[in-house]
Amino acid sequence: MSEDIDGGIDGGFEPATPIWTAFSDLMSALLGAFVLILVAVIGVQLELSTQLDHEIKQRQLETQRRKTLEQALAGPLASGRVTLVNGRIGISGSVLFALNSDQLQPEGRVLLKSLAGPLAAYLKARDETLMVSGFADDQQVHAGNHRFADNWELSAQRALTVTRALIDEGVPASSVFAAAFGSEQPVSSNADAVGRAKNRRVEIAPVPRSTASGGERGE
Repeated sequence: MSEDIDGGIDGGFEPATPIWTAFSDLMSALLGAFVLILVAVIGVQLELSTQLDHEIKQRQLETQRRKTLEQALAGPLASGRVTLVNGRIGISGSVLFALNSDQLQPEGRVLLKSLAGPLAAYLKARDETLMVSGFADDQQVHAGNHRFADNWELSAQRALTVTRALIDEGVPASSVFAAAFGSEQPVSSNADAVGRAKNRRVEIAPVPRSTASGGERGE
């Protein structure tokens, strides 16, 4: 009788897996997942830090570039004949051209001559090129003016005139190009004569060569 009971007991139970072994496996899995998450977080932080350092360096370079340009153009800026805003040199259209004309006035030619030397020196040590942009007000060219079909053509020809004048005064032809914007980017209201005069302008801006090669050249 005793043997039957013992036999039933021995045959009816399997040795159970210790609880601590299952707990250990679970903790190992959790630790592995934590390590993967930690590595991913560190990787993201490093990438963000690298991007931030790059942006800071780019801003420092841009600040230095503008400071160098201001120093190069100290004379014309002091005379009030040109403006420099966000790295863009602005020249009033009335200084350069008569109304509805793309022929340089004597004052405009003298001004461009004074700009050419500093600009050429500025470009010499930099991988940049000059974009010469022509702008117009929203008034159509005078009736009977057969030279220009519209303000787009007038602003393009003015930009080309300034570009050629800079080249004639020593700016390398490979470092300057022309662009036309017509009346599409006004800096003032076209509601009155004062605002329209501000919009009739030419701007000269240094840009990276990669930017220039990616866009359409005006000449």
